[in-house]
Amino acid sequence: MTPKLPRTHGFFEHYEELIGTWTRRLRNRQQAEDLAHDTFVRVLESDSAAVEQPRAYLHQTARNIAVDGYRREDRRGAMESEAIDHSVSSSGDPEHFMHAIQLADSIERALTELPINCRKVFVWQKIEGLTQAEIAERLGLSKNMVEKYMIRTLRHLRDRLDGAQS
Repeated sequence: MTPKLPRTHGFFEHYEELIGTWTRRLRNRQQAEDLAHDTFVRVLESDSAAVEQPRAYLHQTARNIAVDGYRREDRRGAMESEAIDHSVSSSGDPEHFMHAIQLADSIERALTELPINCRKVFVWQKIEGLTQAEIAERLGLSKNMVEKYMIRTLRHLRDRLDGAQS
């Protein structure tokens, strides 16, 4: 008996079109391919069997992912700008400013060492302000598992940042 695969044949025929559309919009083929990948992952994780118009569904999903990405970047940029403004205004010390930049880079590098779910939980909770219940629903996990991912991430960051400052 072969396992039942999700109905995706209607989606894959629009792959090149999706990449073409988003390459033009983003002016970057690599970003368009990443967006298409994320779009297909989301489609495969969803109940795509109920979709009547795969092309429209793909493009709307890609648009939603792109908008979410821009919102994250805006929040991140605002947080970095606020941290920099606070750092400069509170001390006026360029060395303090550089330390803040290096710390942000260290955090970003440490996060890339973690599994994707740990990173998602951290970003969604700490940057986007989602609750653990909202994150659990997005990832299809228990609230307890989301909490475990956050604890793992915070421990990892502490270990990496303590090691970087030594």
